[in-house]
Amino acid sequence: MIVHSGEYRKKNAQRGCVMMNNFIFENKTKVYFGKGGVKEYLGGLLANFGETVMLAYGGGSIKRNGVYDEIMGILNAQGKCVVEFSGIMSNPTYQKVQEGAKLARENHVDLILAVGGGSVSDCCKVISAQANLDEDI
Repeated sequence: MIVHSGEYRKKNAQRGCVMMNNFIFENKTKVYFGKGGVKEYLGGLLANFGETVMLAYGGGSIKRNGVYDEIMGILNAQGKCVVEFSGIMSNPTYQKVQEGAKLARENHVDLILAVGGGSVSDCCKVISAQANLDEDI
């Protein structure tokens, strides 16, 4: 993102640049990184949410590296009902987002747990919004 100073905008206003109004943006997404983060944080966070968790991930590397088993152990120990949403690809498609939103709505998901990289995280943000709206986004 490129942000220009107010002085730049004033000088260039005559060239058709539009002044931006002030606004406040808040992003409540929390991202946990690092070795041992699942074991350290996940169990304590789950108490803040309802019973049904959508576990969303990509191509399955979390199953090969042991993260899946670790997460499922914690979710099961907390008595959570787990709905799996896998196969989120790089640059997720509109269709994949709609598939996730439908699954979230049908199962009354209380928490979407995105495990993976940026594509999984971005896809789940849109799934969360779409699952709570009647209109298409």
